[in-house]
This record gives sequence, structure tokens and C-alpha cells, in this order.
Amino acid sequence: MDDYARIEKAMVYMVERAVLQPSLEEVAAHVHLSAYHFQRLFCRYAGISPKRFLQALTLERGKQLLKEPRALLDVAHELGLSGGSRLYDHFVQLEAVTPGEHKRQGEGVSIEYGVHATPLGSVLVAVTPRGVCRMGFVDATSADELLARLAKEWPRSSLKHRPAATAYVVDALFATSKTKPGTLSLHVTGTNFQVAVWRALLTIPEGQLASYTHIAQALGMPKSSRAVGNAVGANPIALWIPCHRVIQQSGALGGYRWGIAKKQMVQAWELAHLTPEVEPFGVSK
Repeated sequence: MDDYARIEKAMVYMVERAVLQPSLEEVAAHVHLSAYHFQRLFCRYAGISPKRFLQALTLERGKQLLKEPRALLDVAHELGLSGGSRLYDHFVQLEAVTPGEHKRQGEGVSIEYGVHATPLGSVLVAVTPRGVCRMGFVDATSADELLARLAKEWPRSSLKHRPAATAYVVDALFATSKTKPGTLSLHVTGTNFQVAVWRALLTIPEGQLASYTHIAQALGMPKSSRAVGNAVGANPIALWIPCHRVIQQSGALGGYRWGIAKKQMVQAWELAHLTPEVEPFGVSK
């Protein structure tokens, strides 16, 4: 088992047992490491300590929505402009496929792709010369299936396996440095409504949540919550377009294309980077 797989396995274990507050030693034993080495490995690859991740899991995330119902509405008038607060303060620019490009079905476009390990699970990333066009977890949907869907959306494009050309997308998410790498462009294809919803997702600040209803209100279509949910579910770029920040009005997690456990992991990982650690595990060698 490689290091990324160990961290992912540990995160899943903590998600499933968060209510039991497993000790560092218990989680370390689950991935067959000593507590000391597991602590160092987790911090190295996840960028946070196991304790901080577990603390984030135990927060009552649903109440955050009820306390701050304006998280999305406050920035509704800036839809499509600044993405507000982004993971590690990176800036994301979303560009939609034009009608002409849609008609050409990707003719003359070279799409490069690769599969990369991350602390949250392996992801397939695909990029065009204009930006990231696909990112998805391969443990939920196989890489072959993701590529098949991509080929269906861009039938006249050429797909090339070039992991070196797509690694920067993952590096920007998980880099420990706060230095901005410049604008990260996303190149998506979807209906006008879908693109509007994805732009709205980019305005939800890091560590905050919004409901499908809030997004519908921000778009000026308060009765379109169900359609918003469908558009959120069709998000082609996991993590960078933060559909994991959308929950039900009641505070329940709601669905997630990549599975509820994955949604909890992503939310906790993101929140943990904003939450001070109350106390360390106190592990000694």
C-alpha cells in the first residue's frame, strides 16, 4: 500500500468512526503504522494533522448554514467574477465552451489526461489548451468511464495520456505553500444554466456552505432548487468547482456524485485548514 492510499484509508476510517473519536494509535494501527510515523505521514501528505481532521469532522457543519444564510447571497452580484475565497487562496477562472466550439465537438482540440494520487483519493485530471476540463475521483467512477464520458462530450478531440501535463492541477490544490501559482483556468462544456450554477459555486467562500435554495435565489430563480441540484450533480471538475460546499436547507449533507463519505472527507479536509487545532495528540517516538 502506498502512502497516498494509507492516508485515504485513514480518512475513511475517521469519517466512519468520527462519533467514536478514535485515538491516533487506533487510526495508525488501522493502516499498519506506528502512531509516530502515521502522524508524520498524515501531516506530510494531507497538510494537516490527524487531530485537526478529526476535529473538523466533529463540527456541526449543518448549523453553519443556518447561522450564515448569506454566505452565497452576499456575493450573488459578483457571479462569474472573482471566486472569492478559494482553496489556499488560489484564483479560479471558469470559461465555458462557445456555441461554435460546441458545434465543432472538440475538433482540433488536444486533451491531455492523467491519474494522480491525492490524500482524498486518486483523481483523473484532463486539460485542454484553455484549462481544466475534467477532474473526478476514480474510486467512485473508473478512469475508463470518466474518459468515455469525456470522449462523448468532445467526440472529435484527441485524447493523450500525459500525466506530466496535468500534475499542476493537483499540485495547486495540495501545495503547502500559500504562494499563488497564478490563474487556474477551467474549460467546461454545459448548458447556460449549468454554467451559471457552477459559477455560483465558485462564489461560496472556503469553509462555508450554501443550500440548493440559496443558489437558486442567487440566480434569481427561487423555484429552481431541483434544477440547481441536477446542475450541481453534473459538475465536471471535482474540488475546484466546490460542489462539496452545497448541502440541503435542513443542514443535511445531501447527495454527492462521488459518495457521501467522500463529501465528508473533502469538507473536513477543507475546514481543517481554517480551524485552529485545540490540542495535539501528544505522540512521542
